[in-house]
Amino acid sequence: MAARIGLVKQLHCALLKTKLSALSAGIRRCSALSNSESHKEFTSKRVRRKFIEFFKEGYEHRFVPSSAVRPRGDATLLFVNAGMNQFKPILLGCPDPRSEMVSYRRVVNSQKCVRAGGKHNDLEDVGKDVYHHTFFEMLGNWSFGDYFKVEACAMAWSLLTEEYGIPADRLYISYFSGDAVNGLPADEETRQIWLSMGVRLDHVLPFGMKDNFWEMGETGPCGPCTEIHYDHIGNRNAASLVNADSPDVVEIWNLVFMQYNREVNGNLRPLPQCSVDTGMGLERLVTVLQGKRSNYDTDLFTPLLSAIHQCSKAPAYQGRTGEADVGQVDMAYRVVADHIRTLCVCIADGVYPGMTGAELVLRRILRRAVRFSTEVLQAPEGALASLVPTVAHILGEAYPELHIESERIMDLINQNEVQFLSSLKQGRRVIDRTLSNMDKDSTVFPASVAWSLHRNLGFPLDLIDLMLEEKGKMVDKKEMTVLENEYEKLRFQSEEDNGNRVDQLDLHSLAELQSQGVPYTDDSQKYCYSLGSDGQYVFQPCRASVLALYCDGSLVSEVSEGQRCGVILDRTSFYAEQGGQAHDQGFFTKDGLQDVLFPVKSVRLAGGYVVHQVTAAETLRTGDQVQLHLDEASRLGCMVKHTTTHLLNFALRELLGPSVNQRGSHCTASRLRFDFSVKGSLSVSELQQVEELVQHVIRQNAEVHVEEVPLSKAKQITGLRTIDEVYPDPVRVVSVAVPVSDLLNSNTTEQASVELCCGTHLLRTGAIRDFVIVSERQMVNGISRILAVTGDEAKKARETGQALQEELESLAVQVGAASSLSIPAAQMLSKEVGLLMNAVEITPIPQWQRRELQTRLKAMQKTSNTTIRKLEIKEAAFKAKELLVKHSNKRVVVDLIQTESISVLMKTVLQLSKSTPDSMVMLLSHLQLSGKVLCACQVPKGSASGSAIKWAHSVCARLGGNADGSTDVAKGVGNAASLTDITDILHWAEEFAQNKIRKAS
Repeated sequence: MAARIGLVKQLHCALLKTKLSALSAGIRRCSALSNSESHKEFTSKRVRRKFIEFFKEGYEHRFVPSSAVRPRGDATLLFVNAGMNQFKPILLGCPDPRSEMVSYRRVVNSQKCVRAGGKHNDLEDVGKDVYHHTFFEMLGNWSFGDYFKVEACAMAWSLLTEEYGIPADRLYISYFSGDAVNGLPADEETRQIWLSMGVRLDHVLPFGMKDNFWEMGETGPCGPCTEIHYDHIGNRNAASLVNADSPDVVEIWNLVFMQYNREVNGNLRPLPQCSVDTGMGLERLVTVLQGKRSNYDTDLFTPLLSAIHQCSKAPAYQGRTGEADVGQVDMAYRVVADHIRTLCVCIADGVYPGMTGAELVLRRILRRAVRFSTEVLQAPEGALASLVPTVAHILGEAYPELHIESERIMDLINQNEVQFLSSLKQGRRVIDRTLSNMDKDSTVFPASVAWSLHRNLGFPLDLIDLMLEEKGKMVDKKEMTVLENEYEKLRFQSEEDNGNRVDQLDLHSLAELQSQGVPYTDDSQKYCYSLGSDGQYVFQPCRASVLALYCDGSLVSEVSEGQRCGVILDRTSFYAEQGGQAHDQGFFTKDGLQDVLFPVKSVRLAGGYVVHQVTAAETLRTGDQVQLHLDEASRLGCMVKHTTTHLLNFALRELLGPSVNQRGSHCTASRLRFDFSVKGSLSVSELQQVEELVQHVIRQNAEVHVEEVPLSKAKQITGLRTIDEVYPDPVRVVSVAVPVSDLLNSNTTEQASVELCCGTHLLRTGAIRDFVIVSERQMVNGISRILAVTGDEAKKARETGQALQEELESLAVQVGAASSLSIPAAQMLSKEVGLLMNAVEITPIPQWQRRELQTRLKAMQKTSNTTIRKLEIKEAAFKAKELLVKHSNKRVVVDLIQTESISVLMKTVLQLSKSTPDSMVMLLSHLQLSGKVLCACQVPKGSASGSAIKWAHSVCARLGGNADGSTDVAKGVGNAASLTDITDILHWAEEFAQNKIRKAS
């Protein structure tokens, strides 16, 4: 280590010798600047631009635009929450060798980040202080195997003190002090670098694992970090306040030196190549450069706070916190300002408020913003959405998608606000009803009810606490913690069950393969197929050599029978899952053992290597020769569905316009799923038109053209459809009906389906044969999901739809004549309508036809219910008339009538009570086959002689049953074995009522 430090010192001196004197002068000059002089010119836009230009122009960094806040293919994250997320493939050693990313050495960017879920969750803290945010921008510079500690520290110091003019004496440096448990020495190398650059000894401070050792997660690349802290006060020694949670001394930049990999067993292992990952929050940096103490006092927020004030009834923002913030008005300002930024950025990147994962988190953010906007700031409905143009003005220069998507963002916010305000009313009713049923002396509100409001109605937990606090109640926190833990456990299990269980190559194994010269897998044969003379697809056979075996986290030369392993071949015809297409299925056979099959469970890509997951059916060794046997039916099914997905994407855009954007897709051999952005569900007519557009191209039997093209040229194609992905270079362009060369040369005005795609496709569209959309529904506001089938499944769906149509027509005739039926027959007919409604709901049929059938069935159900009600009223009137003659002028009427309908029984009681308003009426009906006894009763309104519910409950309890209702009207059910029992209960019921009358008089 000492030798290493000495070498570093020499390198550092050689690198910075000519700059040290100028750097020192610059530091002194910057220290002497007054706040007013140094902060005037630094708008947030200029601060961001200067950061990028400093590294791009001064140190040859490549500018890489921010990725979307929805992580690309990373199931471990809800949102991108750090600058390194989009570069994880490089850090893990597995970037696509054909992609631009593999060439990255020095990179700079400003990354959009959201910390509102998972490990990093600042949601509940936003608003309480002046520096927490759910959305923030992370400025970062990167070195992937290029420069390391010396250069990173020198660049950072130069930028802060020379370019931004921050006084050097206000900056404090922390470095890693070592950790005996992990066997890590102190990072003396970094300490010496800072000291040699002129940083004062008492400004360079050691800290342990918690503060100065950065880890990606429980496993993966990690290393010591050095942080730069800023003292807002100045002219003092603030060393004791570093990493002490002091608002006066804050961290502004973290320089992470990726030196190790945390293994599954917890051990640290040196990385094959070292990298630098730095992150500086733009909001904190702007606060420093603009001479403010609060992020919310900078130009990133002040226009928003002003706009909020103008559309609310609250006093202007004062920047108060804690007890000084009376009524939480300033907290509400900060919550709304922060949350509207997050909403705009997320929705622009395709994350819409919903019910699971990131969508659920965004839904909570939106509802929290609505609550503070409407209830605390007294802003009118729609005020939240009116802030969107202000956000676009502040951030749109760096993130132009905010301007493009402004209208969609406003629509979604308004729709969700209306829904939440409706839920708010419903939730208040639930809380009030729960409180009315609670013991008046109890102050503890049931956690199960609070959790239901939170999960099902989207109530923020802090809102529930506030509403209960106003009524002197509180949620049972222990029970709430149990419910939250149970939910998280189930969610984690679900993620585990649905997760990728394939053994992925770790970065050390990838580095080992590369160091041994093991070539990347040649998977070009997955595209080697043709149409035979009989019109059937012919797939070329593939023989391969086993180059590597991966088992239990390491490369091995041999696996035994029964062992699960990853097999890397020199070539393969199997398609690895990517681009929304499922992996191929099939098996290997080994030379000399043709009868022994090695089934391929899954196929995945890892940094240029195709990993086939198999369970060895016999001993398998590196160097073995194998024959690959593709499941051709499954492959062809995937090809059909993938080409159909392209046609569907094209048809939707043709019909609905350029605002339609793909938000996800998945193709298997049996079905395709396509998610896209659209306002509301498609109409019946639109569904029919989309199907017809796709079927038109199928009937044309159009040729599918595929060509590899340089990425820069491909992006110039008019009408090209892309999604937020890192594409290889060159890239495959898939065009239907129009040759790619014509598109590149602009030799055609014909509209075509043209996409960048790595998937396997048909050679002609005729093989699709038929296409039916069997489901289309809004997943969340603004995102719709289509499920579709092709070929025989599509034909079957059409035939089934026609059969259900014919069944409906038959039922419609019967419903039209139902007024002449008996009540049981009419009820049976209504039940048949309900069963057909269920069948239409769950059976795969054309979605447009499903919508039409559902509309007609709902009308039929309404007609049927009206008919039954009329028949019941008619029968009840007849029975009441008979009973009136039999029991005229009686104070208590108790009798037995014949009906199997509790509705008829109730209607008869009501009719009879209407004719004898001063009588207590109870009617029973004995269902002899089941032994059940139906009971209904009514007492005069405001009667002092008894309660209907008590009367019904007492009678039904004697029959082993129960009742419900009110003091005036009630109904119930019990059981009786014989008519004698019924006679006894009739006498008992009458005597019960007579006793009540006698007591009342």
